[in-house]
Amino acid sequence: MKNLSDLTYGIVGFGLMGGSLGKAIRENVLSVSSASGKILAADINEASLSLAREQHIADETFLISKVDSMLCQCDFVFVCLYPHATLEFLIQHKNNFKPGSIVTDISGVKSEIFSRLNEILSGGFDFIPGHPMAGSEKEGYANSCGSIFKNHNYILMPLKQNKIENLELFKQLVSLMGFTRIVETDAFVHDHKIAFTSQLCHVIASALVDSAEDSKITAFGGGSFEDLTRIAMINAPLWTELFLANKKELLLHIENFEKSLNELKGFIEKNNASSLKSYLENVREKRISMSRIEVKV
Repeated sequence: MKNLSDLTYGIVGFGLMGGSLGKAIRENVLSVSSASGKILAADINEASLSLAREQHIADETFLISKVDSMLCQCDFVFVCLYPHATLEFLIQHKNNFKPGSIVTDISGVKSEIFSRLNEILSGGFDFIPGHPMAGSEKEGYANSCGSIFKNHNYILMPLKQNKIENLELFKQLVSLMGFTRIVETDAFVHDHKIAFTSQLCHVIASALVDSAEDSKITAFGGGSFEDLTRIAMINAPLWTELFLANKKELLLHIENFEKSLNELKGFIEKNNASSLKSYLENVREKRISMSRIEVKV
């Protein structure tokens, strides 16, 4: 099997997520004294690329217009673009990747990519769809951080065409970057579950902030509001695309949430203390029973 510390990594899109992946690889994979591997980065933002070079995160950088010169050198490529742009990039550049290289994406919605999978797989690389379940309400390379992945989940959607040794190499890399749990599933399950654990949460946080009576309400906060609405400081273009790309699954979860909210509202309206207490006790037990990640120390 290939040695992770000797590979050339390419990251397309060196913003918050791409930069964080680059930093995690630099800090956890290429930090060993014997490492001969490199990180190459491509982006539209020259300032971000310049900073990445200054910080010794990227060994070499490329503007997106010159990305093909990067792709042909890389053993492992992360495409860190918005969902629609990811699909377009994979199809447009499918013949420019290094033959036999591992290529993955980080898109939060997979249905569109899988609907055109045959076009992507006609390239000579091993495409392994993935989704690192970590992020931040902040944006851009300047806010990237290699430690944001520690004790988080990484979701993989292996294809029957994938080479076993490449999939195992990918899992090794993910573990070294700090991810605690690796989940293997398919695109449908991914989009259904992510619509609940990620997209619905952003919908609720956004609606909660929108419903606030005034912007000074935080003067009366004790932490609950702040914790619930951190993610409402949202990257609007990205999340608009994610919500609409996964509309069918997201709407199902919104409707289920509305049912639960209406039930709770009804108990309060009718002063039904016994039902309200039972509801809250059941919710508490359900939350406690939900599986948690085994935290690394």
